[in-house]
Amino acid sequence: MIISLTSNVKKCERNKIPDFLKKSGILGCSICILVFLLFTCSKTQALTDEQLSSPMTQINSVTQLSNIQPTDWAFQALQSLVESYGCMTDRTQSYKGNRVLTRYEFAILLNTCTEHINELLTKGNTNLITQENLETWQKLQEEFAAEIATLRGRIDIIQSHTDTLETQQFSPTAKLVGEAIFAVTDEFNQPTNNNTVFQQRVRLDIQNSFTGKDTLHIRLAAGNANIFNLSSYGVEGIQTFNFGNTNNSNFVDWVSYFFPVGEKIQGYVAAVAGVHYDYASTVSSYLEGYDGGTASLSIFAQHNPIYLIGGGSGGGFTYSISNNLALSVGYLADNANNLAANIPSEKGGLFNSSYAALAQLTFSPNDQFSIGFTYINAYRRSAIFDTGSGLVSVGTNLANGAGFDFGTVPSKVNAYGTEFTYQVSPQFAINGWFSYINAEFINLGTGDIWTYALTFAFPDLGKKGNLGGIVVGVEPYLGNASKFAFYAKNDIPLHIEGFYKYQLNDNISITPGLIWILSPGQNSENPDAVIGTLRTTFIF
Repeated sequence: MIISLTSNVKKCERNKIPDFLKKSGILGCSICILVFLLFTCSKTQALTDEQLSSPMTQINSVTQLSNIQPTDWAFQALQSLVESYGCMTDRTQSYKGNRVLTRYEFAILLNTCTEHINELLTKGNTNLITQENLETWQKLQEEFAAEIATLRGRIDIIQSHTDTLETQQFSPTAKLVGEAIFAVTDEFNQPTNNNTVFQQRVRLDIQNSFTGKDTLHIRLAAGNANIFNLSSYGVEGIQTFNFGNTNNSNFVDWVSYFFPVGEKIQGYVAAVAGVHYDYASTVSSYLEGYDGGTASLSIFAQHNPIYLIGGGSGGGFTYSISNNLALSVGYLADNANNLAANIPSEKGGLFNSSYAALAQLTFSPNDQFSIGFTYINAYRRSAIFDTGSGLVSVGTNLANGAGFDFGTVPSKVNAYGTEFTYQVSPQFAINGWFSYINAEFINLGTGDIWTYALTFAFPDLGKKGNLGGIVVGVEPYLGNASKFAFYAKNDIPLHIEGFYKYQLNDNISITPGLIWILSPGQNSENPDAVIGTLRTTFIF
């Protein structure tokens, strides 16, 4: 009270005191002081007894401050909470402990501590929070309620925008995925001019998305990987990198577009080199390599050869009927771009050339087991199992409508197949397939073509990323070949394969393996073919 009055008295002394009061002595001075306190200094705010009794009277409330000073009680209180509960995160490292903070910077720190303390309370760690700290925390929340509310509103807006971006984002630029295969390979048992060769194939897949859920593939390829000459009647044992010698000239190897239609349909359009296993599941799990260098050595070992009947341009889709059942339907034509306007005998166009139409049901009752039932109707002017390229991919020449005295015979095909996979354990899976193909060779008669196999996959064998595989099967062969040519045999071309892919790192793998073909060309009089390969694959 004395301090306050003295202060006010000093203010009054700066004003002129009337002379008649000065002459009144002590009494006059007292009257002077009282009068000037009440009237002349009326603009000075009087203090109530309640205010004077409060120790905080001379301290401004934090709500009246534009910045928070390190000496303010709010600053020190928050600093105590930070030190007690480790509220600091990567988001709040700008807080250095002795810097003046704006109210919103302070609110960010307080909100971070609030989230941390709420988390402790939710987990039942109430014993870690003292009553004193709890009261301090609550007091700070009250003082900065407006700033925290504004902050959380802004966070909600940002989160909403982020969620929208995550659901709608897509890459506006092309993505390049590359694969290079180096292979040292030889055929050891055939009496033909097969030497140890060092071959290579390179693929560059340019991928782009326009909606974030679709993918356009434009793939370029080059290489020099010819196939071995096994016998006059067979090209079995073709490896995934054997696509012919282009003298390392680049060419467009594949152009396809994948896109969703609603929530349950995945659509597919192929402009160049489309194949049925682009859109239909082969149910082959680990051995399915899509003719790349990361799974089996041979094309035959990847999946049921029924998917290799025809190819080219066209489209297909897979419809998820339920979580366990899917329907795939597709149509591909070999010579869809050919007008055939000047040569009527050269069938061309999308619906007037060689084609293959597929329908498949895939049933997956659980994560361990899947089975597929496949049907293909086709008309083939070239090889049956050629993926639309005109070149045999699997099977004997006779099974492909070739190898007859008068060349390749056109055929009408009805193919029926089933395939399954069973994941016995995380390190062991069994796959298998069986197909029967009824082929009406034009002007010759009906042929019965058979193919089947059982395969064993050992993922992560030795270390994560490795893959071991064993394949025992029969490549497509014409079971009644002797009906068409006196020299043709009906022997079974058995295919046995073993390989081990060792993953050096995420981008490089080395795969040694062996392929053994018994009765190549479906003729037991032909010497067995034994192919050894050391394949190195680079992914980038």
